[in-house]
Amino acid sequence: MKEELLERFLRYVKIDTQSKMDAKESPTTKKQFDLARLLKKELEELGLEDIELDNKCYLMATLPPNISEDELMAKKVPTIGFLAHMDTSPEVSGTGVKPHIIENYDGKDIVLAGDPNQVIRVKDNPDLKSYVGKEIITSDGTTLLGADDKAGVAEIMTALSYLKSHPEIRHGKIRVAFTPDEEVGKGTEHFDVEKFGADFAYTVDGGGIGEIENENFNAATAVIIFKGRNVHPGYAKGKLVNSIKAAAYFLSLLPQNKLSPETTEHREGYLHPISIEGNVEKTTIKMLLRDFTEKGMENLKRRVEEMVLNTREKAQRIEVKLEFKESYKNMKIKLDERPEVVRYAVEAVKRSGVEPKLTIIRGGTDGARLSFKGLPTPNIFTGGYNFHSKLEWAALPAMEKAVETIINIVKMAVE
Repeated sequence: MKEELLERFLRYVKIDTQSKMDAKESPTTKKQFDLARLLKKELEELGLEDIELDNKCYLMATLPPNISEDELMAKKVPTIGFLAHMDTSPEVSGTGVKPHIIENYDGKDIVLAGDPNQVIRVKDNPDLKSYVGKEIITSDGTTLLGADDKAGVAEIMTALSYLKSHPEIRHGKIRVAFTPDEEVGKGTEHFDVEKFGADFAYTVDGGGIGEIENENFNAATAVIIFKGRNVHPGYAKGKLVNSIKAAAYFLSLLPQNKLSPETTEHREGYLHPISIEGNVEKTTIKMLLRDFTEKGMENLKRRVEEMVLNTREKAQRIEVKLEFKESYKNMKIKLDERPEVVRYAVEAVKRSGVEPKLTIIRGGTDGARLSFKGLPTPNIFTGGYNFHSKLEWAALPAMEKAVETIINIVKMAVE
């Protein structure tokens, strides 16, 4: 398993699958098909069924059950899905990835071969201490590695291969999917939950060993439009109404040392202005709202509404319009309706000899969107670290444990 897992991972990361922000096409880059076509061929070689690669670069396949229909019905064995995304982040180049294997890590800072200025420092990566004497995989420092999420892709493929070669492991129907454009927020845009046909699923897209992510931010965007009046500044007294000044006053009402991404952590929510554009006549601000609870989100919305009212009173001739756009919700709302889904993952991690860690995501996940589409989908670890960075690294022992976790989930569904 170990050799096959490493071989697959090294093969996949060398294929450039970087997605593109703000592209209208789907997938956002055609090169994502390069990996999809390779995976399709490998799935065919493994003997999977119902293999389909559509024109949006979604690849699905089925590992059929190896137990009788009577047992499937009698035990009500669920159909379980496993998903990973094929694209890598637009933030750092994924072209010409040169993976480096450190076979017997010595516990010291890792200077990357392609750029000595890129150093994976132990003080910034305390998890490295757990892998002294083990195998670590990095890039050469000129690109990202691509463990996000080709580690997940390799782990799912290795688990499928292992199950095919070990028919004594009894399992029900397993569905797998490899998706595009997760890194640009479009990973589930064309995902057909009904066609996938799983009772529940797991994205294999997490980080450190043993982590199971079962919560994420509730997310919304506030769009605030300030409308003023523009006239010649030489004759503007009593006539000109400057929307830029009104927008600046609005932003001044934000708390200075709290409630922002740069001042919050763990379960703390925030308000985060991400863009401002306009002129005297019209200025638009976009602001992110993030919180783990619905009550917290309502409090954030109320604060923005109060800021708008305050601005209207301060600049009485300004017209201010406010709109909230929902982005995604905390998947825990849906996962709590199906507690066995997370329970399977926790027990599966334990059976692999690792201490499970239920964690939160200070962001979004494909699993959140899928959960609200009717497919409960927590996220399990891959053994990758420092995603979206030239300092990205992966621990091969942790990747092995991810494969074991997948296999354990499959076993438990029959038990």
